[in-house]
Amino acid sequence: MPPDAPASAAARRSWRQAWLVYLEPASLRMLALGFSAGLPLLLVLGTLSFRLREAGIDRTTIGYLSWVGLAYAFKWVWSPLVDRLPLPLLTRWLGRRRSWLLLAQGVVAAGLVGMALADPRQGLDAMVWCALLVAFGSATQDIALDAFRIESADTDHQAALAATYQTGYRLAMIWAGAGVLWVAARAEDASLSGYQAGAWTTAYLVMAASMLVGVMTVLLSPEPTPRPLPPARNLGEWLHGAVVAPFADFIRRYRWQAALILALIAVYRISDVVMGIMANPFYVDMGYTKDEVAAVTKVFGVVMTLAGAFVGGVLSMRLGVMRVLMLGAVLSALSNLLFAWLGQRGHDLTGLVLVVSADNLAGGIASAAFIAYLSSLTNVQYSATQYALFSSMMLLLPKWLAGFSGQFVDAQGYSAFFTGTALLGLPVLLLVALASRAQSASSA
Repeated sequence: MPPDAPASAAARRSWRQAWLVYLEPASLRMLALGFSAGLPLLLVLGTLSFRLREAGIDRTTIGYLSWVGLAYAFKWVWSPLVDRLPLPLLTRWLGRRRSWLLLAQGVVAAGLVGMALADPRQGLDAMVWCALLVAFGSATQDIALDAFRIESADTDHQAALAATYQTGYRLAMIWAGAGVLWVAARAEDASLSGYQAGAWTTAYLVMAASMLVGVMTVLLSPEPTPRPLPPARNLGEWLHGAVVAPFADFIRRYRWQAALILALIAVYRISDVVMGIMANPFYVDMGYTKDEVAAVTKVFGVVMTLAGAFVGGVLSMRLGVMRVLMLGAVLSALSNLLFAWLGQRGHDLTGLVLVVSADNLAGGIASAAFIAYLSSLTNVQYSATQYALFSSMMLLLPKWLAGFSGQFVDAQGYSAFFTGTALLGLPVLLLVALASRAQSASSA
Protein backbone atom coordinates (compact mmCIF):
# COMPACT_ATOMS: atom_id res chain seq x y z
CA MET A 1 0.00 0.00 0.00
CA PRO A 2 1.41 3.45 -0.87
CA PRO A 3 2.53 5.46 2.16
CA ASP A 4 -0.17 8.09 1.83
CA ALA A 5 -3.02 5.68 1.09
CA PRO A 6 -4.66 6.20 4.52
CA ALA A 7 -4.39 10.00 4.24
CA SER A 8 -8.16 10.53 3.98
CA ALA A 9 -8.80 8.47 7.11
CA ALA A 10 -5.99 10.29 8.88
CA ALA A 11 -7.50 13.65 7.99
CA ARG A 12 -10.80 12.63 9.64
CA ARG A 13 -9.03 11.64 12.85
CA SER A 14 -9.02 14.37 15.52
CA TRP A 15 -5.77 15.60 17.03
CA ARG A 16 -6.78 13.99 20.35
CA GLN A 17 -7.38 10.62 18.67
CA ALA A 18 -4.06 10.90 16.86
CA TRP A 19 -2.16 11.43 20.12
CA LEU A 20 -4.04 8.68 22.04
CA VAL A 21 -2.74 6.07 19.62
CA TYR A 22 0.52 6.18 21.59
CA LEU A 23 -1.23 4.60 24.61
CA GLU A 24 -2.44 1.53 22.76
CA PRO A 25 -0.90 -1.81 23.85
CA ALA A 26 0.92 -2.35 20.56
CA SER A 27 2.54 1.08 20.89
CA LEU A 28 3.64 0.42 24.48
CA ARG A 29 5.18 -2.91 23.49
CA MET A 30 7.14 -1.18 20.76
CA LEU A 31 8.40 1.31 23.35
CA ALA A 32 10.11 -1.47 25.33
CA LEU A 33 11.27 -3.42 22.29
CA GLY A 34 12.64 -0.23 20.78
CA PHE A 35 14.77 0.12 23.91
CA SER A 36 16.20 -3.36 23.31
CA ALA A 37 16.93 -2.49 19.67
CA GLY A 38 18.56 0.85 20.42
CA LEU A 39 20.85 -0.29 23.23
CA PRO A 40 23.56 -2.10 21.16
CA LEU A 41 24.00 0.50 18.41
CA LEU A 42 25.96 3.17 20.30
CA LEU A 43 27.94 0.55 22.19
CA VAL A 44 29.55 -0.66 18.95
CA LEU A 45 29.66 2.74 17.22
CA GLY A 46 29.26 6.10 18.99
CA THR A 47 30.12 5.23 22.60
CA LEU A 48 32.82 2.85 21.41
CA SER A 49 34.44 5.66 19.42
CA PHE A 50 34.54 7.80 22.60
CA ARG A 51 36.07 4.90 24.52
CA LEU A 52 38.67 4.22 21.82
CA ARG A 53 39.62 7.89 21.47
CA GLU A 54 40.07 8.17 25.24
CA ALA A 55 42.29 5.07 25.08
CA GLY A 56 44.52 6.87 22.58
CA ILE A 57 43.38 5.18 19.37
CA ASP A 58 43.86 7.49 16.36
CA ARG A 59 40.88 8.91 14.45
CA THR A 60 41.71 7.17 11.17
CA THR A 61 41.59 3.78 12.91
CA ILE A 62 38.35 4.72 14.67
CA GLY A 63 36.85 5.61 11.31
CA TYR A 64 37.81 2.26 9.81
CA LEU A 65 36.49 0.40 12.86
CA SER A 66 33.07 1.94 12.20
CA TRP A 67 32.80 -0.64 9.41
CA VAL A 68 31.69 -3.01 12.16
CA GLY A 69 28.34 -1.33 11.54
CA LEU A 70 28.22 -2.80 8.04
CA ALA A 71 26.74 -5.90 9.69
CA TYR A 72 23.50 -3.90 9.74
CA ALA A 73 23.85 -3.19 6.02
CA PHE A 74 24.14 -6.88 5.10
CA LYS A 75 21.37 -8.25 7.30
CA TRP A 76 19.25 -8.89 4.22
CA VAL A 77 21.57 -11.84 3.52
CA TRP A 78 20.25 -13.86 6.46
CA SER A 79 16.85 -12.16 6.75
CA PRO A 80 15.10 -14.97 4.78
CA LEU A 81 16.18 -17.41 7.50
CA VAL A 82 14.80 -15.15 10.22
CA ASP A 83 11.62 -14.70 8.21
CA ARG A 84 10.91 -18.40 7.67
CA LEU A 85 13.23 -20.78 9.51
CA PRO A 86 11.82 -22.13 12.81
CA LEU A 87 14.18 -22.49 15.76
CA PRO A 88 14.22 -25.83 17.59
CA LEU A 89 12.08 -25.69 20.76
CA LEU A 90 11.98 -21.88 20.86
CA THR A 91 9.60 -21.42 17.91
CA ARG A 92 7.16 -23.99 19.31
CA TRP A 93 7.23 -22.19 22.66
CA LEU A 94 7.24 -18.53 21.59
CA GLY A 95 6.31 -18.40 17.91
CA ARG A 96 8.34 -17.41 14.87
CA ARG A 97 8.97 -13.72 15.63
CA ARG A 98 9.52 -13.90 19.38
CA SER A 99 11.84 -16.91 19.21
CA TRP A 100 14.25 -15.07 16.90
CA LEU A 101 13.99 -11.95 19.06
CA LEU A 102 14.98 -13.89 22.18
CA LEU A 103 17.91 -15.64 20.47
CA ALA A 104 19.24 -12.34 19.06
CA GLN A 105 19.02 -10.63 22.44
CA GLY A 106 21.09 -13.41 24.00
CA VAL A 107 23.78 -12.97 21.34
CA VAL A 108 23.90 -9.20 21.96
CA ALA A 109 24.28 -9.67 25.71
CA ALA A 110 27.10 -12.18 25.24
CA GLY A 111 28.96 -9.84 22.89
CA LEU A 112 28.64 -6.94 25.31
CA VAL A 113 30.16 -9.04 28.08
CA GLY A 114 33.10 -9.75 25.75
CA MET A 115 33.51 -6.04 24.99
CA ALA A 116 33.45 -5.31 28.71
CA LEU A 117 36.38 -7.62 29.31
CA ALA A 118 38.48 -6.43 26.33
CA ASP A 119 41.09 -3.68 26.72
CA PRO A 120 41.79 -1.77 23.45
CA ARG A 121 45.23 -0.75 24.69
CA GLN A 122 46.30 -4.40 24.73
CA GLY A 123 45.17 -4.90 21.12
CA LEU A 124 41.99 -4.34 19.16
CA ASP A 125 41.33 -7.88 17.89
CA ALA A 126 39.22 -9.06 20.84
CA MET A 127 37.26 -5.81 20.92
CA VAL A 128 36.54 -5.95 17.19
CA TRP A 129 35.36 -9.58 17.25
CA CYS A 130 33.07 -8.97 20.21
CA ALA A 131 31.74 -5.80 18.58
CA LEU A 132 31.00 -7.80 15.43
CA LEU A 133 29.09 -10.34 17.53
CA VAL A 134 27.03 -7.55 19.09
CA ALA A 135 26.37 -6.00 15.67
CA PHE A 136 25.33 -9.37 14.19
CA GLY A 137 22.98 -10.10 17.09
CA SER A 138 21.60 -6.57 16.98
CA ALA A 139 21.00 -6.73 13.23
CA THR A 140 19.21 -10.08 13.65
CA GLN A 141 17.08 -8.57 16.40
CA ASP A 142 16.20 -5.71 14.05
CA ILE A 143 15.06 -8.15 11.35
CA ALA A 144 12.71 -9.98 13.69
CA LEU A 145 11.55 -6.80 15.42
CA ASP A 146 10.71 -4.99 12.19
CA ALA A 147 8.59 -7.95 11.12
CA PHE A 148 6.99 -8.08 14.59
CA ARG A 149 6.13 -4.37 14.36
CA ILE A 150 4.76 -4.49 10.82
CA GLU A 151 2.58 -7.50 11.59
CA SER A 152 1.27 -6.00 14.84
CA ALA A 153 -0.80 -3.19 13.27
CA ASP A 154 -2.33 -1.95 10.04
CA THR A 155 -0.70 0.58 7.72
CA ASP A 156 -2.56 3.51 9.29
CA HIS A 157 -0.88 2.83 12.65
CA GLN A 158 2.67 2.27 11.37
CA ALA A 159 3.72 5.90 11.87
CA ALA A 160 2.60 5.74 15.51
CA LEU A 161 4.39 2.44 16.08
CA ALA A 162 7.45 3.92 14.41
CA ALA A 163 7.33 6.89 16.80
CA THR A 164 7.02 4.75 19.94
CA TYR A 165 9.72 2.43 18.60
CA GLN A 166 11.92 5.48 18.10
CA THR A 167 11.08 6.65 21.62
CA GLY A 168 12.25 3.38 23.14
CA TYR A 169 15.22 3.38 20.80
CA ARG A 170 16.26 6.87 21.85
CA LEU A 171 15.73 6.14 25.54
CA ALA A 172 18.14 3.25 25.08
CA MET A 173 20.56 5.62 23.39
CA ILE A 174 20.40 7.85 26.46
CA TRP A 175 21.30 4.85 28.56
CA ALA A 176 23.93 3.50 26.13
CA GLY A 177 25.33 7.01 25.62
CA ALA A 178 24.91 9.09 28.77
CA GLY A 179 24.34 6.09 31.04
CA VAL A 180 27.48 4.26 30.06
CA LEU A 181 29.57 7.45 30.39
CA TRP A 182 27.99 8.18 33.76
CA VAL A 183 28.66 4.64 35.03
CA ALA A 184 32.23 4.72 33.69
CA ALA A 185 32.88 8.11 35.31
CA ARG A 186 31.51 6.92 38.68
CA ALA A 187 33.58 3.71 38.48
CA GLU A 188 36.87 5.58 37.90
CA ASP A 189 39.54 5.88 40.56
CA ALA A 190 39.72 9.60 41.36
CA SER A 191 43.41 9.35 42.16
CA LEU A 192 44.21 8.25 38.60
CA SER A 193 43.92 10.11 35.30
CA GLY A 194 43.47 9.05 31.70
CA TYR A 195 41.90 5.85 30.39
CA GLN A 196 40.83 3.34 33.08
CA ALA A 197 39.94 -0.10 31.72
CA GLY A 198 38.16 -1.24 34.89
CA ALA A 199 35.66 1.62 34.70
CA TRP A 200 34.71 0.72 31.14
CA THR A 201 34.41 -2.97 32.10
CA THR A 202 31.86 -2.07 34.75
CA ALA A 203 29.95 0.18 32.36
CA TYR A 204 29.67 -2.42 29.60
CA LEU A 205 28.62 -5.17 32.03
CA VAL A 206 25.78 -2.90 33.17
CA MET A 207 24.79 -2.46 29.52
CA ALA A 208 24.76 -6.24 29.00
CA ALA A 209 22.41 -6.63 31.97
CA SER A 210 20.13 -3.94 30.49
CA MET A 211 19.20 -6.31 27.65
CA LEU A 212 16.85 -7.94 30.19
CA VAL A 213 14.31 -5.21 29.32
CA GLY A 214 13.95 -6.69 25.84
CA VAL A 215 14.03 -10.28 27.06
CA MET A 216 11.16 -9.71 29.53
CA THR A 217 9.11 -7.84 26.93
CA VAL A 218 9.47 -10.68 24.44
CA LEU A 219 8.41 -13.24 27.04
CA LEU A 220 5.33 -11.18 28.03
CA SER A 221 4.22 -10.08 24.54
CA PRO A 222 1.74 -11.96 22.35
CA GLU A 223 2.98 -13.38 19.08
CA PRO A 224 1.45 -11.56 16.07
CA THR A 225 -1.12 -13.59 14.14
CA PRO A 226 1.05 -15.96 12.10
CA ARG A 227 0.92 -15.64 8.34
CA PRO A 228 0.35 -19.07 6.77
CA LEU A 229 3.35 -20.21 4.74
CA PRO A 230 2.75 -22.66 1.90
CA PRO A 231 4.64 -25.92 2.53
CA ALA A 232 7.73 -26.39 0.37
CA ARG A 233 8.07 -29.72 -1.41
CA ASN A 234 11.86 -29.49 -1.69
CA LEU A 235 14.86 -27.26 -0.88
CA GLY A 236 14.69 -25.42 -4.19
CA GLU A 237 11.05 -24.49 -3.65
CA TRP A 238 11.82 -23.34 -0.09
CA LEU A 239 14.70 -21.16 -1.30
CA HIS A 240 12.50 -19.64 -3.97
CA GLY A 241 9.82 -18.75 -1.43
CA ALA A 242 12.29 -17.48 1.16
CA VAL A 243 14.84 -15.66 -1.02
CA VAL A 244 13.60 -15.02 -4.56
CA ALA A 245 9.90 -14.35 -3.98
CA PRO A 246 10.27 -11.39 -1.55
CA PHE A 247 12.49 -9.46 -3.97
CA ALA A 248 10.44 -10.43 -7.02
CA ASP A 249 7.28 -9.29 -5.22
CA PHE A 250 8.76 -5.84 -4.61
CA ILE A 251 9.83 -5.42 -8.26
CA ARG A 252 6.45 -6.67 -9.48
CA ARG A 253 4.51 -4.23 -7.30
CA TYR A 254 6.56 -1.10 -8.03
CA ARG A 255 8.04 -1.87 -11.48
CA TRP A 256 10.04 1.11 -12.80
CA GLN A 257 9.54 3.00 -9.54
CA ALA A 258 11.52 0.30 -7.69
CA ALA A 259 14.87 1.76 -8.81
CA LEU A 260 13.85 5.26 -7.67
CA ILE A 261 12.61 3.97 -4.31
CA LEU A 262 15.78 1.97 -3.69
CA ALA A 263 17.95 4.96 -4.61
CA LEU A 264 16.06 7.14 -2.12
CA ILE A 265 16.40 4.51 0.60
CA ALA A 266 20.14 4.18 -0.09
CA VAL A 267 20.93 7.86 0.55
CA TYR A 268 18.16 9.27 2.75
CA ARG A 269 20.17 9.14 6.02
CA ILE A 270 23.63 9.65 4.50
CA SER A 271 24.25 13.05 6.11
CA ASP A 272 23.48 11.83 9.63
CA VAL A 273 25.27 8.48 9.40
CA VAL A 274 28.52 9.82 7.94
CA MET A 275 28.62 12.73 10.40
CA GLY A 276 27.75 10.59 13.42
CA ILE A 277 30.94 8.51 13.42
CA MET A 278 33.13 11.53 14.14
CA ALA A 279 30.76 13.22 16.60
CA ASN A 280 32.23 11.64 19.74
CA PRO A 281 35.89 12.08 18.72
CA PHE A 282 34.89 15.70 18.00
CA TYR A 283 33.60 16.12 21.57
CA VAL A 284 36.77 14.60 23.02
CA ASP A 285 39.02 16.80 20.87
CA MET A 286 37.01 19.92 21.77
CA GLY A 287 37.69 19.23 25.45
CA TYR A 288 34.19 18.25 26.58
CA THR A 289 34.16 15.99 29.66
CA LYS A 290 32.26 12.70 30.03
CA ASP A 291 29.64 14.40 32.19
CA GLU A 292 29.17 17.26 29.71
CA VAL A 293 28.80 14.87 26.77
CA ALA A 294 26.45 12.67 28.80
CA ALA A 295 24.24 15.58 29.90
CA VAL A 296 24.04 17.45 26.62
CA THR A 297 24.41 15.00 23.74
CA LYS A 298 23.17 11.80 25.35
CA VAL A 299 20.33 13.07 27.54
CA PHE A 300 19.15 16.49 26.41
CA GLY A 301 19.85 15.71 22.76
CA VAL A 302 18.01 12.40 22.86
CA VAL A 303 15.01 14.06 24.55
CA MET A 304 14.90 16.41 21.57
CA THR A 305 15.01 13.37 19.27
CA LEU A 306 12.02 11.91 21.11
CA ALA A 307 10.15 15.17 20.63
CA GLY A 308 11.02 15.06 16.94
CA ALA A 309 9.89 11.43 16.66
CA PHE A 310 6.50 12.18 18.20
CA VAL A 311 6.05 15.29 16.07
CA GLY A 312 7.08 13.33 12.98
CA GLY A 313 4.67 10.53 13.78
CA VAL A 314 1.71 12.86 14.28
CA LEU A 315 2.55 15.00 11.24
CA SER A 316 2.85 11.84 9.12
CA MET A 317 -0.62 10.72 10.17
CA ARG A 318 -2.10 14.18 9.55
CA LEU A 319 -0.20 15.41 6.48
CA GLY A 320 1.11 12.24 4.84
CA VAL A 321 4.49 10.57 5.00
CA MET A 322 6.05 12.06 1.87
CA ARG A 323 5.68 15.67 3.01
CA VAL A 324 7.31 14.91 6.36
CA LEU A 325 9.99 12.88 4.59
CA MET A 326 10.98 16.01 2.65
CA LEU A 327 10.91 18.16 5.80
CA GLY A 328 13.16 15.69 7.62
CA ALA A 329 15.66 15.61 4.74
CA VAL A 330 15.96 19.40 4.67
CA LEU A 331 16.35 19.76 8.43
CA SER A 332 18.90 16.92 8.70
CA ALA A 333 21.19 18.46 6.09
CA LEU A 334 20.96 21.96 7.55
CA SER A 335 21.68 20.80 11.10
CA ASN A 336 25.10 19.47 10.07
CA LEU A 337 26.14 23.00 9.16
CA LEU A 338 25.65 23.92 12.81
CA PHE A 339 28.38 21.46 13.77
CA ALA A 340 30.72 23.22 11.34
CA TRP A 341 29.91 26.48 13.16
CA LEU A 342 30.50 24.84 16.56
CA GLY A 343 33.88 23.53 15.40
CA GLN A 344 35.06 27.14 15.09
CA ARG A 345 34.15 27.97 18.69
CA GLY A 346 36.10 25.35 20.63
CA HIS A 347 34.74 24.36 24.04
CA ASP A 348 31.35 26.14 24.06
CA LEU A 349 28.77 24.36 26.22
CA THR A 350 25.90 26.70 25.29
CA GLY A 351 26.67 26.28 21.61
CA LEU A 352 26.77 22.52 22.07
CA VAL A 353 23.28 22.56 23.61
CA LEU A 354 21.86 24.58 20.71
CA VAL A 355 23.51 22.49 18.00
CA VAL A 356 22.64 19.14 19.54
CA SER A 357 19.04 20.27 20.09
CA ALA A 358 18.54 21.24 16.47
CA ASP A 359 20.32 18.16 15.13
CA ASN A 360 18.38 15.68 17.23
CA LEU A 361 15.01 17.33 16.64
CA ALA A 362 15.62 17.09 12.90
CA GLY A 363 16.79 13.49 13.19
CA GLY A 364 13.70 12.47 15.14
CA ILE A 365 11.33 13.92 12.56
CA ALA A 366 13.22 12.31 9.70
CA SER A 367 13.46 8.91 11.38
CA ALA A 368 9.76 8.63 12.25
CA ALA A 369 8.72 9.48 8.69
CA PHE A 370 11.36 7.26 7.12
CA ILE A 371 10.44 4.19 9.19
CA ALA A 372 6.78 4.70 8.31
CA TYR A 373 7.75 5.02 4.64
CA LEU A 374 9.80 1.81 4.69
CA SER A 375 7.03 -0.06 6.51
CA SER A 376 4.49 1.00 3.90
CA LEU A 377 6.61 -0.52 1.12
CA THR A 378 6.56 -4.04 2.54
CA ASN A 379 4.23 -6.91 1.77
CA VAL A 380 3.25 -8.58 5.06
CA GLN A 381 3.80 -11.95 3.38
CA TYR A 382 7.54 -11.15 3.32
CA SER A 383 7.75 -8.44 5.97
CA ALA A 384 11.06 -9.47 7.60
CA THR A 385 12.95 -10.04 4.35
CA GLN A 386 11.71 -6.96 2.52
CA TYR A 387 12.16 -4.58 5.45
CA ALA A 388 15.63 -6.00 6.05
CA LEU A 389 16.47 -5.26 2.40
CA PHE A 390 15.28 -1.67 2.75
CA SER A 391 16.98 -0.95 6.07
CA SER A 392 20.19 -2.63 4.85
CA MET A 393 20.28 -0.44 1.76
CA MET A 394 19.73 2.57 4.00
CA LEU A 395 23.04 1.85 5.74
CA LEU A 396 25.30 0.26 3.13
CA LEU A 397 26.58 3.36 1.30
CA PRO A 398 26.57 5.70 4.35
CA LYS A 399 28.42 3.19 6.56
CA TRP A 400 31.01 2.47 3.88
CA LEU A 401 31.58 6.18 3.31
CA ALA A 402 31.73 6.84 7.06
CA GLY A 403 34.73 4.53 7.32
CA PHE A 404 36.83 7.24 5.66
CA SER A 405 35.53 10.01 7.95
CA GLY A 406 38.50 9.91 10.33
CA GLN A 407 40.96 10.13 7.46
CA PHE A 408 39.05 13.13 6.05
CA VAL A 409 39.03 14.92 9.43
CA ASP A 410 42.77 14.33 9.87
CA ALA A 411 43.40 15.88 6.46
CA GLN A 412 40.82 18.69 6.29
CA GLY A 413 39.57 19.40 9.81
CA TYR A 414 36.17 19.17 11.46
CA SER A 415 34.52 22.23 9.88
CA ALA A 416 35.18 21.06 6.32
CA PHE A 417 33.98 17.57 7.27
CA PHE A 418 30.65 18.75 8.72
CA THR A 419 30.04 21.07 5.75
CA GLY A 420 30.71 18.19 3.39
CA THR A 421 28.22 15.94 5.18
CA ALA A 422 25.56 18.65 4.83
CA LEU A 423 26.17 18.82 1.06
CA LEU A 424 25.69 15.05 0.87
CA GLY A 425 22.04 15.70 1.67
CA LEU A 426 21.32 17.68 -1.51
CA PRO A 427 20.67 14.63 -3.77
CA VAL A 428 18.24 13.34 -1.16
CA LEU A 429 15.94 16.33 -1.70
CA LEU A 430 15.73 15.62 -5.43
CA LEU A 431 15.00 11.92 -4.88
CA VAL A 432 12.23 12.63 -2.35
CA ALA A 433 10.62 15.06 -4.81
CA LEU A 434 10.81 12.52 -7.66
CA ALA A 435 9.46 9.69 -5.50
CA SER A 436 6.58 11.85 -4.31
CA ARG A 437 5.72 12.86 -7.87
CA ALA A 438 5.90 9.25 -9.09
CA GLN A 439 3.68 8.11 -6.24
CA SER A 440 1.09 10.80 -7.03
CA ALA A 441 1.10 9.86 -10.70
CA SER A 442 0.65 6.13 -9.98
CA SER A 443 -2.24 6.71 -7.57
CA ALA A 444 -4.04 9.18 -9.86
